[in-house]
Amino acid sequence: MFYTSPEIQNLHMTHYYLAKSEPGTYSIDDLVRDKKTLWDGVKNAQAVRAILAMRPGDRVFFYHSGGVSSIVGLAEVLSAGRPDPNDPKSGVADLGFLAKLDPPTTLTHVKTSKLFDDWALVRQSRLSTMAAPESFVFWMRKRYPKSKI
Repeated sequence: MFYTSPEIQNLHMTHYYLAKSEPGTYSIDDLVRDKKTLWDGVKNAQAVRAILAMRPGDRVFFYHSGGVSSIVGLAEVLSAGRPDPNDPKSGVADLGFLAKLDPPTTLTHVKTSKLFDDWALVRQSRLSTMAAPESFVFWMRKRYPKSKI
């Protein structure tokens, strides 16, 4: 039997993404202070597609690039990804702070695990926003069992 009630039709599986920011531009501490932010300024077509795919309730691993590149926090998508009204080649989404991850998970740790060699984080170091594979989400849940991942 198939269920077609509005509650069933509106169910949304949580998807996970990773978004990079230089700490000097916008850091996890800025997101803690602001509580929410407009994720914008992304130009790469592949990264823009990831932003446009975001839906409320999805989760975003917040990544500091530069210096010791690390996953430092977790955010929640507050509003669906949409075209940037100021730049038709870009996309935006509203993100809200969920948690800091302590200790951060370094890119070196991700790479040396050898579990994610086919993921864009490892293969395409310049890509600023991307989907996170389920296997990575499960791996992170094991690393941070008390988090909201």
